Amino acid sequence: MCTVTFLPLDENEFILTSSRDVPFARKRADSPKKYIEDGVEIIYPKDGDAGGSWIGTSSKNRLICLLNGGYKNHIIKESYRKSRGIIVKDLLKANAISETLTQIDLDDIEPFTLVIVDWNDGLELFEFVWTGEKKHLINIPQVPHIWSSSTLYDDSVKKLRQDWFRDWNSKNYNYSKEQIINFHKTAGVGNPEIDVLMKREKGGTVSITCISRENAELHLIYEDMLTHKIKEV
Repeated sequence: MCTVTFLPLDENEFILTSSRDVPFARKRADSPKKYIEDGVEIIYPKDGDAGGSWIGTSSKNRLICLLNGGYKNHIIKESYRKSRGIIVKDLLKANAISETLTQIDLDDIEPFTLVIVDWNDGLELFEFVWTGEKKHLINIPQVPHIWSSSTLYDDSVKKLRQDWFRDWNSKNYNYSKEQIINFHKTAGVGNPEIDVLMKREKGGTVSITCISRENAELHLIYEDMLTHKIKEV
């Protein structure tokens, strides 16, 4: 998983949307709700298998979204020391995110990419990549952006999706949650293998999560694409 888009709004405001692409055989996730863990309020959908999450926000003024894989696809080992979804929860609870990412032990953790939005000292957007051997933390410009998981999409498909997003962005000047969710449902060329709303023989898009920060308030929309039930938090 997955496909992620970021849209900047006014100062310190944004919309981040994630399409979760996983095997259909994977146990269905619990819809998002608030939890108090280690004294920190966290909002996230809970993975049905490992109990972690691929996306969430916390009272530490932070949003973290996970994509499987680093810059390139990798050979999967039979087992790893810890689930990446648990690491997402650990980082949501951390105090200083940059320092924590520098110090965190990722030995024997499967490669992953994180999109991190932090608004403790103004709005900051980070990309963190763990290749399985090396960490890469980049503070990236707050401009419209799309990420696609390296475990599912090669460079040519990533480029196609960037083109679709660029074309969509050129036609939308006042961003809204409804517009970007619609992009996640409709963008593509009519090929379910590579369209943003992806469907292959054994897996596809099982949910879309849209998180926005507007007027200093967070709003989460979660749609289960298999049941089409929508939950707002």
